[in-house]
This record gives sequence, C-alpha cells and structure tokens, in this order.
Amino acid sequence: MPLFDLPLDQLRAYRPERDEPADFDAFWSRTLAEAAEHDLAPVFTPHDIPLATVDVYDTSFAGWGGHRINGWLLVPRAAEGPVPCVVQYIGYSGGRGFVHDHLVWPSAGLAVLVVDTRGQGGHSLHSPGATADPHGGASPQAPGMMTRGILDPDDYYYRRVFTDAVRAVEVAAGHPAIDGDRIVVSGGSQGGGIAQAVAALRPSVKGALIDVPFLTHFRRAVEITGRDPYQEIVRFLASQRPSAEAVFRTLSYFDGLNFAARGQTSALYSVALMDDVCPPSTVFAAYNHWQGPKEITVWPWNNHEGGGGFQREEQLRYVNKLFG
Repeated sequence: MPLFDLPLDQLRAYRPERDEPADFDAFWSRTLAEAAEHDLAPVFTPHDIPLATVDVYDTSFAGWGGHRINGWLLVPRAAEGPVPCVVQYIGYSGGRGFVHDHLVWPSAGLAVLVVDTRGQGGHSLHSPGATADPHGGASPQAPGMMTRGILDPDDYYYRRVFTDAVRAVEVAAGHPAIDGDRIVVSGGSQGGGIAQAVAALRPSVKGALIDVPFLTHFRRAVEITGRDPYQEIVRFLASQRPSAEAVFRTLSYFDGLNFAARGQTSALYSVALMDDVCPPSTVFAAYNHWQGPKEITVWPWNNHEGGGGFQREEQLRYVNKLFG
C-alpha cells in the first residue's frame, strides 16, 4: 500500500474541528448511571490449564443492560500483594481468544483482564468470542456491527460496547489481586478505539495504550478509505439515502475525537502511515486532541498491522516507566 494520506509534517499538526453534540457529556453520564443500576456481579472461575507461573480465571460480569460479558483474567502466581493490571480490548470481529494468547503482561508482573466484545468473535478461527449481544438493534443495518442501531444514539451498538468496557475496569479494580489505582487500558484497532473512549469515561485509569485506533474521525474515515469496517457505514448510506444526517449525529456520540478531547491520563499511541483501514490522519486527529501527557510511535512502512511485536516492546517499556 503506497502512502495516500497527508504528509507526516501535516499529520503532526492536523487537529480538525470536532462535531460534538451539546449533550455529549450528559448522554454518557446517563448511560453509565443506567448501567450502574445493575450489580457488576463478577464471577471468577479458576480455569484448568497447565501454566506454571499464571493463575487463570474464566471471568464474567454484568455489562450494559445487565448482560453477561465474558473474559479472561490472568494473574502472576508469584505476585506479592496486589499488582497493576492491563484491561485489554479486542480488534474488530475477534473475541477473547485463548489463554496462551495473553501471557506477555503476566510475564512482566502485571495482571491482564481480556474483555470479550459482545456479538463478535463468532467466525474468528484465531480469537473466538464467547459473548452475545442480546439487545440487537431496532433499525435496518448493513452486514457487520458498524450500523447496528445507527439511527439512534441510545440504540447504537457501541453504546453497549463502550459501557461494557468501562464496567470491565470496575471489575478489575475490585479484584483483591489487583491494585485498583494502577490500571491501564489497552487495545489495537477497534480495541484502541475502545481504550481511547474508556480512558476518557473512566479518568481514574493511569494510562492508555492506543494502537492504530478505529472508531475515530468517522466523517474523514468514510471519505478516504475504501476498506472495511468503515465501508459498512458507506454501504448503509448508499442504501438508506435519506439517513445521513441521523447517522452522523449518532456517530458524533461515539467519535474518538470527542473522547480524546477529554482524555487526561498518560497515553501511548501508535500509527502506521500506510494504514488504509484506520487512516493516519484519523489517528493523528485524535492524538492531537488528547489533553493528557502523550507519546506517539510512527511506523512509516506499515499498513494496519502497525508496529506488531515492536510496538508491544514499546508498550512494555512505557508501562514499566509509568509504574516505576
């Protein structure tokens, strides 16, 4: 994939105006207050797997609407006292996967809570999911998750996903093996977009690891990339021609730009300059709006895979520095 977006010097300065609804904060305060009416009711069931240095729990809790959300909790077995925790969110169409996929953070002395994304992972061979989306949607949608309930912010799919994700941080903070004052949220692509939102909605988190984030600067993304998942929105608009105003109004409540403008914690971003799934200008737009301490790692020659294992090493160093 050749370079197709703005030159890097322009990307570093790219800070577009935001399309923010006047009731953005009220919408999310109401959403999280409604969710809080349901007890978290976390369940940690020991998972029988022959790993010598990690305790593993098949985890579930009550997310949006009281729906059960599944995940894996891995805790270093030799830990003395509560440990920091990374709450990990998953890329589009994937699920929590397998326990052995998530051993890096426990190897570094941190717990990790891997959170399923409701309704996803049903056809992933490498990271299967275990959580349904019982709510569905009340309006037509294009195939995929991007347009489920998109005509109404209250009904939109990502209202449920972001709420589940915030609740996951509360689950981690309440576990006796975890230091609730030392939690980092993390994810790539869709997971990066979720982590970005959670860091704004749950400002007590100590850091955010946001890789090639999706769900950010929707209007520009749908105009300059021909790749899914953003193209799901384009296909919906091509079919439902009169609905554009309602669609972009809904998306404004979920746009990473508006969460980034509220982000106060330390953040490590990454961007790939040949990324035609989450274009670099959409990533820099969020990064440049981020309000807290921040760094960004630029991968000039990569597409949506970004920095891969190289970026994970950057994250390990960043979190080690963050927690001293």
